[in-house]
Amino acid sequence: MGDRSSDIDLIRDYIVRFLPTATSVLELGSGTGALLAGLSGDMSVTGVDQSPEMLAIAATKVPEATLVPGDITKFSLGERFDVVICMFDTLNHVASFDGWLEVFERVHEHLVEGGLFIFDVNTIGRLRALGHQHPYLQDFGEHTLIMNITPTEGDVWLWEVKIFEHIAEDLFRLHHEKILQLGVPLARIRSALEANFDPLDEADQDSGSVTDESDRIYFAWRHRG
Repeated sequence: MGDRSSDIDLIRDYIVRFLPTATSVLELGSGTGALLAGLSGDMSVTGVDQSPEMLAIAATKVPEATLVPGDITKFSLGERFDVVICMFDTLNHVASFDGWLEVFERVHEHLVEGGLFIFDVNTIGRLRALGHQHPYLQDFGEHTLIMNITPTEGDVWLWEVKIFEHIAEDLFRLHHEKILQLGVPLARIRSALEANFDPLDEADQDSGSVTDESDRIYFAWRHRG
């Protein structure tokens, strides 16, 4: 998905501003370990992901990380961390708001008192806008990506991804994935967090106003313990 240095810089900035003594980070939906690799220099890093393939890549990229297979709505590690992060619209991939509430409860269980919860979301406005655009087409090398985003029911959008992998001459292999993303109004997110967290900062990725029509919103909240 490209360079993740801006996300790493943002997370580090939040830690410096709000919890400079932090020594441990837990990432929910850690994927290939790109963020953990950028944070591992001076902190212990742990990642949870349900994809064995992603965890295998992360293990080679960040060998010092503790990597745990699991569903981010249901896991239990039996320890607490200074910082929990959930980035790159991972929350949106939990396709029911009850699932979001479960994630928030898992964060509550795994953060120290005063710890930081840092995450981002695709806004409901951005998802609505994407649902009215033409399919996205991109060639990379000899391969082609086609992605189409369409609305379904209950503020859930279907991301249909097709990758045509070039094998030889006119021969291609099709990789086809269907992904759901849930859009949630910002007011509802804040209301759900208020049970166990206090707001520290919210920011639009383009440094604009924080509204449901922004593209991506970054949140930093402090755990009350």
